[in-house]
Amino acid sequence: MKVGLIGLGNMGSGMAANLLKAGHEVTVYNRTSSKAQPLVAQGARAAAQVAEACRGDVVITMLADDHALESVVFGDPGASGGGVVGSLARGAVHVSSSTISVALAERITAAHASNGQRFVSAPVFGRPEAAAAAKLFVAVAGAADAVQDCMPLFESIGQRTFRFGDRPSAANLVKLSGNFLISTVIESLSEAMTLVAKGGVDQRQYLDFLTSTLFNAPIYKTYGGMIADRKFEPAGFAAPLGFKDNRLVLAAAETLRAPLPMANLIYNRFLTLMAHGGEKLDWAAISQGSAEDAGLMGFAGRK
Repeated sequence: MKVGLIGLGNMGSGMAANLLKAGHEVTVYNRTSSKAQPLVAQGARAAAQVAEACRGDVVITMLADDHALESVVFGDPGASGGGVVGSLARGAVHVSSSTISVALAERITAAHASNGQRFVSAPVFGRPEAAAAAKLFVAVAGAADAVQDCMPLFESIGQRTFRFGDRPSAANLVKLSGNFLISTVIESLSEAMTLVAKGGVDQRQYLDFLTSTLFNAPIYKTYGGMIADRKFEPAGFAAPLGFKDNRLVLAAAETLRAPLPMANLIYNRFLTLMAHGGEKLDWAAISQGSAEDAGLMGFAGRK
């Protein structure tokens, strides 16, 4: 397929590389153009403008937040060339793999429909190493024909694709709920590990016990190891992005009248981390809140 990919951060670069490996014709765009060079060396074409990445069958966006995606989709007034909506051919598909608000997904859906284009939300679950290894899990929602047309792309970047109906924003709600769950695991795991450490139990020994019995899951192994080692750099998923997702899930919960008490607690964990200079740390660094509350240690990254 002829596919454009916009956004070459930790996730987008790995996705683009795997699309190339699968034999797709890939055009890449990033505001910082130097990030495209490793992919050009692998056979990608570098686009100088957003519009140049929208000339194929599908364009995939993998951007940090609502603001970044809005500027790319609707056109940034300060940039040359048009946005995705103004550049994509009728009948072509825009796949958004960004973690965005439900409200923005609905706005983009309407904009594409009015232009005779198709829109699919396909956020992914997995850290950068999973993106590089084509081991992402893809949560997708959109019109059945559009989703089906994009399946070869999803198969190129992930190990399994899950469908959530024909309303694109449903996939964004699933993604936000999933990131909320991950943050609650980080919080509860950090509280438990702080408790046993305060009682003199070795955290690594405790983690081995957990992950060898009832909690034998990648998420406990990954984040438990980071908490025990206090290894929050380099960030696979930066704390400000986790904070953003926490705000978005709270906004969705307010709209749907679905209280999320844990999300409010975690909001304050993120806010505290930001106040202590943790912007460059992995979002797992919110675990330091429990340790500091218990008098075990101060924050890494403290100003």
